[in-house]
Amino acid sequence: MDSAQLERVLADDYVGDVTALAMDDLRAKRAECQAMEVGLSYQRRMAQGRLDIVAAEQRRRAEGGPQPDHDDLIRNLASTLADRQRPPGNGRLPQLMAPEATDVDTDELDGIAGPGTLARLVDVGDADLASLVEGVSAYEHEVSGRRRSLHERIDALQAEITRRYRTGEASVETLLQ
Repeated sequence: MDSAQLERVLADDYVGDVTALAMDDLRAKRAECQAMEVGLSYQRRMAQGRLDIVAAEQRRRAEGGPQPDHDDLIRNLASTLADRQRPPGNGRLPQLMAPEATDVDTDELDGIAGPGTLARLVDVGDADLASLVEGVSAYEHEVSGRRRSLHERIDALQAEITRRYRTGEASVETLLQ
């Protein structure tokens, strides 16, 4: 995801006075926000998956379970990732489930908890494991905040589009022309 584009879209003046925007501009801005939301949603899901993997290791240690080998980790990965409870709040189903491969940037998340780190969790000390949870949680919180800001923009743009159709300022016939 292009960070400059994200910062531009998250700027306070991006939406501006929605009543002054042409319908095409409203739709274009909404589409841009929605596309970026898909990318952020994907990044958030990746962070949550990594938190699930680390939490499973913390549970294993707390319960005194045997140290798993790599085959055990792979065999249990699906159930580990499926164990997440639904978080509180108004969930939104993205229009696309994943962004384009070129839009996926995991560098920051990999710097915190990359695949190499996750593969060696059984060798990580308890303090480092707790630090890992803290780092990934902070990253997930930051991504979630950006995503909420995008939702606010999408909602404002959509509300104006809806208002125009409801008041007759715009009509479905103009879409067919």
